[in-house]
Amino acid sequence: MTVPAESPDTPPEPAVALASARGRWILLTTVLGSTMAMLDGTVVNVALPRIGEDLDADLAVLQWTVNAYLLTLAGLILVGGSLSDRFGRRRIFTLGVVWFAVGSLLCGIAPNAGVLIAARALQGIGGALLAPGSLALIQASIRADDRGRAIGLWSGFGGVGAAVGPFLGGWLVDGPGWRWVFLLNVPLAAVCVPVALRHVPESRDAQAHGRFDVAGAALGASALGLVTYALIEARSGSPAVMAAAVLGVLLGAAFVYVERRRADPMVPPDIFASRLFTAVNLVTLCVYAAIGGFFFLVVLQLQVVSGYSALAAGAAMLPTTLLMLLLSARSGELGERIGPRIPLTVGPLLCAAGTLLMLRVGPAASYVTDVLPAMVVMGMGLVALVAPLTSTVLASVDPGRAGLASGINNAAARVAGLLAVAALPLLSGMGPESYRSATQFDAAFGRAMLWCTGAFLAGAAVAWATVRSPVSKACHPQCHTYCAVSAPPLEPRERGDGTAPG
Repeated sequence: MTVPAESPDTPPEPAVALASARGRWILLTTVLGSTMAMLDGTVVNVALPRIGEDLDADLAVLQWTVNAYLLTLAGLILVGGSLSDRFGRRRIFTLGVVWFAVGSLLCGIAPNAGVLIAARALQGIGGALLAPGSLALIQASIRADDRGRAIGLWSGFGGVGAAVGPFLGGWLVDGPGWRWVFLLNVPLAAVCVPVALRHVPESRDAQAHGRFDVAGAALGASALGLVTYALIEARSGSPAVMAAAVLGVLLGAAFVYVERRRADPMVPPDIFASRLFTAVNLVTLCVYAAIGGFFFLVVLQLQVVSGYSALAAGAAMLPTTLLMLLLSARSGELGERIGPRIPLTVGPLLCAAGTLLMLRVGPAASYVTDVLPAMVVMGMGLVALVAPLTSTVLASVDPGRAGLASGINNAAARVAGLLAVAALPLLSGMGPESYRSATQFDAAFGRAMLWCTGAFLAGAAVAWATVRSPVSKACHPQCHTYCAVSAPPLEPRERGDGTAPG
């Protein structure tokens, strides 16, 4: 695909001060857009049991309700970033917001499971368009000396949205109904789009050449879709499922082949020449598979087995979110001082301990003595892990490739969660109707938590074995991230130019 280059006679608009009226409008726009995607991630899981009951759906439908969104989001999020740079960040961001809202509306009025799953896939496409543009708009529009504060405010408001999400989702499910979990996005989009069009300046990457890796995007998304289908439907053992599994693997191999030979690949293979970047992405695959599986199943366990309402199950997640909101910044600073190896090892170990504590949560579980300890330990593990992981991803490559590195890591996290939600019910022996039986689901949940524990321990082992200690001091007084020994030396870079995965 080739697009005409922007006219060289059109100069870029000057950077905007955050304290100005326009700067505040830009911040509001990015917060509203990211909040839509963030709320969707925190509230839908809470609604799954009620969706299954209302639509008379089996467990596979609940898996697809989560995974249809993750599939298109993971498969296209790098595409969204490239489109933003080439066609205009505001244009693609607003297109993504509108697309996401339309998908949300279709989810809210879906008459059956098939329409709901298709609409969730449409939502994921919208998310892939708007998610990369949220921080890119701040990076491109806000002046450099205000950028760090703007990103901090963006993160803080996003954290508040994540904290409110479980409460809001539970209240909607128990009150007006699960459909309002999706319909909530429509008024948010109705505010976001006009503000963006009126107050946010357009920006592009002047170096973007206009060519686009269509083959890579198609092969990657198709491989993910076929493997996900094979994992979810594996219980049937039909020839079609086996064929999908084989074809998915073959298309995955073809994706690697194409990316290695293209002049402008979507995922440049040479970025993995950094041993640290490769190692941290392996850690990401392990820990985000466990995180995705954990939060998918815990809200089901609390409602199906422990008898919690949707609101109570959503509220049970709150300690983890609050701990991340309050302590992630300090965790990032600690990681800068001591280097990434210890946080990336200790974080997954704490998460593994939190997962094992969830084995105590069964019928009539006490929140204070059974659920809360597990959530607090899990939250502390995520606090120790997430911020240092993101910083290390950005520090492991040349500064000019920080956006690409962040996008690849974000995609790796989404793919890990996608595959975990598809595979865990199969690995733990959950049948299609298990979530309707407290006894059956409780037994399978215990086995699933052991699988999640193993994935966390694998992530800790990879981090300890492959991530090296930092050098004795930062490479430059203005460089805020210590450079690991296993990474190539970096030039001083500006902090805060990436996004955290999940």
